[in-house]
Amino acid sequence: MSTEIELKLQLTPKAAKQLGSHPLLADITPQKQHLLNTYFDTPELQLHARRIAIRFRQKGWQWLLTVKSAEPASGGLAMRSEWETEATPGNFNFSHVDNDELRHFLEDATEHLEPVFTTDFRRQIWHVPFGESLIELAVDRGSIESRGKSTPICEIELELLRGTVEDIFGLTRQLQEDLNLIPAIASKAERGYNLFTNTPLRPFRAKTAPLTPELTPVEAFRQIALGCLEHFQRNEPGLLSGNDLEFVHQARVALRRLRSAIKLFAPVLPAQFVSAYGQTWKTLASALGDARNWDVFLTETLPPIQTAFPDNRDIKQLRNAARRRAKAARQAITRILAGREYPRLLVEFTAAIYALGDVLPTPLPDFVASRVASHTRKARKLAKRHAELTSTERHQMRICFKKLRYSLEFFEPLLPKRKLSSYLAALSQLQDELGLINDHITAEELLQEALGKRPHGPIHGWVAGRHALLIGELPETLETWLAIRGL
Repeated sequence: MSTEIELKLQLTPKAAKQLGSHPLLADITPQKQHLLNTYFDTPELQLHARRIAIRFRQKGWQWLLTVKSAEPASGGLAMRSEWETEATPGNFNFSHVDNDELRHFLEDATEHLEPVFTTDFRRQIWHVPFGESLIELAVDRGSIESRGKSTPICEIELELLRGTVEDIFGLTRQLQEDLNLIPAIASKAERGYNLFTNTPLRPFRAKTAPLTPELTPVEAFRQIALGCLEHFQRNEPGLLSGNDLEFVHQARVALRRLRSAIKLFAPVLPAQFVSAYGQTWKTLASALGDARNWDVFLTETLPPIQTAFPDNRDIKQLRNAARRRAKAARQAITRILAGREYPRLLVEFTAAIYALGDVLPTPLPDFVASRVASHTRKARKLAKRHAELTSTERHQMRICFKKLRYSLEFFEPLLPKRKLSSYLAALSQLQDELGLINDHITAEELLQEALGKRPHGPIHGWVAGRHALLIGELPETLETWLAIRGL
């Protein structure tokens, strides 16, 4: 078995042609290959469900049987276990797989294997010495085909042949100075399966990081942060398509979780990392927040206003103004994602995460208990004073509850499941109520922006009244949460 450490980058066909003349590659003669691959799975796609890929590859006159077991990718970087051997097409012999459990699973599935898609592409390969490493840089151009449908391939794969992961990122950063290279998450196999199943683009939701007590806090942060990065990147195509408001919501949640994770783990992270990356994502997060605010206003806040005031002449102006601002907010997101700085940030941040070392090697269970207790104390302190809170303090309380919820979700594998479920349910209800209150505060600001200086009209009065009503309902939910014993 070998472990494949690979960084995948998308580029345009024009950039692919320019790559060979880059100073880092100009003196290296590339190898050229034509690779035809057929991927196999069971009718129920059992391999895909277990993140396993099997393919037969034709490489010149040679045929290879490859088995890959993949980990989730973030920032374009993927680490996969790989087993490859010479083979005869159609002869599934997995004796070269030294993972007994995996080999037995594949042998049991053999009689059910059938082709699901093919990849057909031309590859140019440069072996690039960089830093202390030797890195294989491959440019692939071709297509993926399944059931009469196809999608193009135009990408770079940088594979670490020997050396350190840091050098892959260093080489990528130098290439990005001259070429627009965008870290990509989806492998050819993933794209092939999507083509085979005709899977539509869907919003991607956060997944729980597989934490174990043996990890150090920094190792736990690395898994959580990379998961947040994947959460964002998986929603990026939907952000650019603009077809579903949920993509904006999920992308915003991803960055909120990421920034919360940095603050949560700040005591065990280098101060320079925290100061740099605690603010780096702020511009994109603000653009997503602006878009989300207008989306909520148009889909959740405005409809009941229209019902309450069907004949109000400001409604049409309000709706049109909100739509214009929502469109402008989405365009701002698109500009950020299309800029050269965004893909560089992805590479830089992913590299920084992998470069982290342990500053204070605290046992993870002790760290979890300390941080959860800290967030709980802050939230309870404000909750007990809810009757006397100002609007600013109420906003601070909402943020405290959000941070507490993210902390519990991050650490879920390490917390008692029975207590956590009911605790999170109560916390979720509380957050929903605080979120509605905040939505109406935001609505008052958006009304002012959209309609100009008319703060005392019936619409403003209705929003203010709903705001006051929601605040009146809050104490009961707070008392319910305060009565729950901690974890």
